[in-house]
Amino acid sequence: MPARIIQANETPFNKVDIDPVTLEVIENALRNARVEMDATLVRTAMSPGIREQGDAFPLIADHQGRMIVGQFGSYIGPFLDGFDGTVEDGDMIFLSDPYSVGGAISHCNDWLVLLPVFKDGRLIAYTSMFGHQSDIGGMVPGSMPIHATEIFQEGVRIPPVKIWKKGEYNEDLIKLVMHQSRTPAWCKADLNALIASCRVAAHRVVEMAERFGDDVFVSATDLLLDRNFRAMQQLIASSIGEEKVSFEDYICDDGMGFGPYKIKCTMWRENGRVVLDFDGTDPQSQASINMFLNENMMRMFFGIYMIMVFDPQILFNDGYYPLIDVRIPEGSLLKPKFPAALSGRTHVLGRLFDILGGLLGQKTPEFLNAAGFSSSPHLFYAGTDKAGKWFQLFQIGFGGIPGRPLGDGPDGHSLFPGFTNVPNEFLERYFPLVIEKYETVPDSGGAGLHRGGNGINMVYRFLEPGVIAIHDDRWFVPPWGVNGGHPGKRARKLLVKADGTEIVVGNKLEDYPVEAGDVLHFITWGGGGWGDPLDRDPALVLKEIGQGLVTAEGAKDYGVVITDGAVDEAATSALREKLRTERGAIGVFDFGPDIETLRANCLAETGLPAPTAPKWATVEFAEAAE
Repeated sequence: MPARIIQANETPFNKVDIDPVTLEVIENALRNARVEMDATLVRTAMSPGIREQGDAFPLIADHQGRMIVGQFGSYIGPFLDGFDGTVEDGDMIFLSDPYSVGGAISHCNDWLVLLPVFKDGRLIAYTSMFGHQSDIGGMVPGSMPIHATEIFQEGVRIPPVKIWKKGEYNEDLIKLVMHQSRTPAWCKADLNALIASCRVAAHRVVEMAERFGDDVFVSATDLLLDRNFRAMQQLIASSIGEEKVSFEDYICDDGMGFGPYKIKCTMWRENGRVVLDFDGTDPQSQASINMFLNENMMRMFFGIYMIMVFDPQILFNDGYYPLIDVRIPEGSLLKPKFPAALSGRTHVLGRLFDILGGLLGQKTPEFLNAAGFSSSPHLFYAGTDKAGKWFQLFQIGFGGIPGRPLGDGPDGHSLFPGFTNVPNEFLERYFPLVIEKYETVPDSGGAGLHRGGNGINMVYRFLEPGVIAIHDDRWFVPPWGVNGGHPGKRARKLLVKADGTEIVVGNKLEDYPVEAGDVLHFITWGGGGWGDPLDRDPALVLKEIGQGLVTAEGAKDYGVVITDGAVDEAATSALREKLRTERGAIGVFDFGPDIETLRANCLAETGLPAPTAPKWATVEFAEAAE
């Protein structure tokens, strides 16, 4: 049954007229409150994943739970629908189990805090923040086991509980939860940071309501939502056709030798609404790469992509959700049956952005991005140092952002724009390792009129024995190019042992032992290229050779010949004419070789055996476990 909202004051809000200046002030005050949430978090969290990299996501919602400002869209509605309890003044909700909130958070490492904001006995808003915890117990350090076959192996699962109840702190609950973690000090500090961020935003909301009046504040949030609805309605009408378009992409493997896994989506406009239908997506995996995709989260992804491509000035919020119909088949990779493992869902999460790009660009290829968001590479390194002290690193790596209509993709950037790199000095100060190199991989970005962003090679020398784990993708199926752009280069991981032996290791690797002196080359994928590379300015190609972004050999993908450090004009013209003749007509997408060709050439090209066709988790297994 749905949650019961207990209010001392049941007086309904009155809808009032608001002048444009007041609306603008409230809108920007809400934006600033969201920024203040982030600032509070990074100043009080302890783990590198949150404090240094910003792996946390804020939200401020109206009194009905609809997001006004934030990033991942509101999970409050699905939570309230499934929470069999009360919501009262002085409460704060704490949870981490995806299955208990319909996938509103997507794996147990994400701890979520939800604060209902009351003023004068009435619920006027919600503030919320979730962040990735470095360790929540389970079978491996970091709590993201690649080989997990059910969620029970992935660490502590927290159903919706009250960390604060009518103003009273549940200290015993926190002791119990922290007892499961290998890094309890980090987890407790990060949880307190989430709480502090929500309280800061709640104070700002109350200040706004006190300044302008409750009715004005609530009416303003309604107007912001309605404005977003109308803006998205126009974008949908002008950009999405009634004819169905489909797109599919792949997760390379599951870390257990099986793959690739197909994600398929069909999109069309129907009665003024967009339909996103994932029928044709592969069944759920027996490994942990499943993602329990919440429909509201997918609506937010769609809206973010539409807004950033077509009209970046729009403030995205939940107002347009009624315009998006998301259909996800039960038992699929995107809606697995309990108790399917979920900890490795990061690859699916990233691939959804590539799929959205492939769908939206088919009608308007001039707005189409190439592939390259793709994944969010993770490295784990854990062990006990000479002093007997436990160390545990969780770090998010960066790859190449795709080529775009307006320019090249950034080199070595994050899947999410708000993420930042952990400074090498921080890593070397707090963990037993040395960063020997942190550099772009030339030619890894797909060639194009606008080049795909290059991946990076981050070289770690381990100073203590321990174990490592790697979560990455795009090593088997490359990031595709568009409008004549070439695919980006694939990811690769190379371990050089202390005795000089070189070992190509998997991009999904778990509990792999390393010794002092071992060196890991953590090489990520490049973004696909955009547009005809034969139209790129040869002088720019030469400049990028000098910058180490392109090699003289790689310049030939642009039809550019370099002789004695300069562009050979005659040879460049001849090569470009030859390449144009040989390739024929340019297609919208360049996916590279088909899956069977990739399988046949995999060992020779990557040093790793090709994944074999997936084995599906049976319905009987899922139902019996539930």
